[in-house]
Amino acid sequence: MTSVFVPQVVVIDFNHHRGPEVEFWTDTAGEELYAKNDWSHIAFLALPDGAHASSEEFSYFTLVSKGSTSDELDTSLFGLSCTRQIRADKLKNKTAEVTRSFVQKAVVAIVNKPGALGQLRERLAAITTAWFAQEDFTNTEILKEFQASLEHEARTRTNESHVQFGLSLRELVYDLRYQSLVLFKCLLLQKRALFFGTRCERLCMTQFALVSLIPHLLESLQDCASSELNSYVKTVSRATNLRTSERGSLLAYMGLPLQLFGENSFFSPYTPLQQIDVLSSSTSHSYLAGSTNTLFLSQRDLPEPATNSHRYCDVLVNLDEPSLSAKITVLDPSLRTALSLSAADRRWIDHLTQTVLDTWNPADPSRPTTHGYTGSEDAIRLSFEEYILSLLSSTAYKNHFDNNPNPYLVSGASSEGVRDERYPDPLETVNDFNPEFLKLWRQTPNYKLWHSLTSDANVFDIVEPRHPTAGGLNIEDVQRRVGAAMAELNIDERVRQGRETAGRALEVGRERVGAGVARFWKEVEGFKERRDQSRVRHRADGTPSDKEKENMQPATSHPDVFDASRKSNESTTSTGAATVAVTNDTATVNPSTTTTAAGAGGGWAAALRSRAGQVQRSNVDTTQMQATARENAAKAGAYLSSWGSWAKEKSREWNESRQQQQQQQGAARSLDSPGGNGEPREVQSTVAGDADAAPKVGVQRQVSVGAVAAARSAMMGAGRNEDEKK
Repeated sequence: MTSVFVPQVVVIDFNHHRGPEVEFWTDTAGEELYAKNDWSHIAFLALPDGAHASSEEFSYFTLVSKGSTSDELDTSLFGLSCTRQIRADKLKNKTAEVTRSFVQKAVVAIVNKPGALGQLRERLAAITTAWFAQEDFTNTEILKEFQASLEHEARTRTNESHVQFGLSLRELVYDLRYQSLVLFKCLLLQKRALFFGTRCERLCMTQFALVSLIPHLLESLQDCASSELNSYVKTVSRATNLRTSERGSLLAYMGLPLQLFGENSFFSPYTPLQQIDVLSSSTSHSYLAGSTNTLFLSQRDLPEPATNSHRYCDVLVNLDEPSLSAKITVLDPSLRTALSLSAADRRWIDHLTQTVLDTWNPADPSRPTTHGYTGSEDAIRLSFEEYILSLLSSTAYKNHFDNNPNPYLVSGASSEGVRDERYPDPLETVNDFNPEFLKLWRQTPNYKLWHSLTSDANVFDIVEPRHPTAGGLNIEDVQRRVGAAMAELNIDERVRQGRETAGRALEVGRERVGAGVARFWKEVEGFKERRDQSRVRHRADGTPSDKEKENMQPATSHPDVFDASRKSNESTTSTGAATVAVTNDTATVNPSTTTTAAGAGGGWAAALRSRAGQVQRSNVDTTQMQATARENAAKAGAYLSSWGSWAKEKSREWNESRQQQQQQQGAARSLDSPGGNGEPREVQSTVAGDADAAPKVGVQRQVSVGAVAAARSAMMGAGRNEDEKK
């Protein structure tokens, strides 16, 4: 009689000098198992790579347990670890081994049935949290009580009626979509499939979810821990009775479960880097394994020189890859055609995926929003069960046609045989499941074992040998695939992200422009304040500022401006051949001169405007300029007034002398003939009138020339005053 296995509890510590190591077992039976089975890698299995990055992490792994006697076969055990960490300064009893700021430990429970891992995970998490909350690792009473409760349950527990332990098939289908059927068929082909992910628990649970899709396989994993175990083949027997009212009897009669792990094949949900040689071993023809180490990703394309095949895997599944099409990489070219989905396959998995998407609830992924059967865990599990039963029935139906010359013979019929129209054409059935896939599957060990158990059972009489969604490609399939492809592109999401990115860029640009403008005006205000402070400081000291020094430069420092003014004034005093000479006593005027006082005034104003336009506005001090202009205007006004008075007196004297001369000439002419010089009196008066007008024109031009000279003297006087001030 086989003895009852007692679950064991062990604590793994991460030593900063030696790495992960076993700290202690809560029961002596665990120490005996550890010594007998050479579990040297258990510490690395319990503390996965990257566990320090999270506050709590779980790891699932398998161990080999050797039989105690010759009659007891070797079997597989299942380990579950919960890893946590705590700050070293919070520990009440700190040992000399604690040299870092954090202490990391893992509590591990080892059982013999994977069905117990569901409830065990929640209990182990609570026990580990409570042990760490004590902040005293020397107190292990809570772990011993946990060990005792596991032993009591193992001795009193009956067979588990429900072995699914929290595996969310909805999450599997939601994450992988149609690729979930690709992985399911890859599992049946027994190839080397390696899963990668940074989260160890998600990595392991995804593999367990995939395994659970094979009916009753979780209950038959006694050979999964090593490629050297093969006890299932030695103990399995053909089902001879069928009770259609019992699901278990029907599945057994159909040859389930398919034994995927056994000789040259193993299952390792988490594989540390220390066991990499197991993956590349010549005896490892097939496996389902997982790793959190990126070394497997970097070396996935390295071929094996001897066989020219890939060293570690045939199919790589990267769970961290966001793109659906890039999650699964088929490295073996011979598998690409076999793993491609037929039109019926794609129609079936698309329908199943759509039911999950329509009932998806992000807050509770394991339950549909309708809380009904459609899209639930049981619906997904039974859908895959229907698919694999149809596959087995169709394969048996095709084998029946290939091996019998008269396949349509019905029991009790005549020797000629009667064709039964209930069954479809076997070639159509094969095409619905992809002929290349069936060709490779017939070469696997699990198919050979299944065929040996069901070769004479005619299982196609129990389940209809037809694909669940049989039929060729139609317009609805094309529309559905186009819709799925568009959904995979995530156009709406990308547009939304593009809008958000553009909005953020505009906001950042607006902020930068605003900050630049504010900084510019701040610098301008600062410059003004510094300028005003400099002026106040110079005025208080009695010294002119730099700006005032520039404004105080004399007019002679700008020869070009002075010359332009001089030339402009000269042009106003001479026009053509006319020349005016001014002296202190007399003035000689050419009768042909056309220059007037108005013309002289316009030239003087033009000279002032020319000079003002060539002087830089930035160098003018308006206050000083106004004061200087008022002073010069007063001087020029007084000077012009004196010249006007003098001109009036001279004009009166000249008029009086001219009148005396005219009277003398008139008296002399009256003594001559009536005509005098022979000219009429009108002509003489006209000449006399011209003579009277000539002095007036001369006086006007003399006054105009005097005004120009006065203005020029005023400007030069202002320049001298500026020089004297400096």
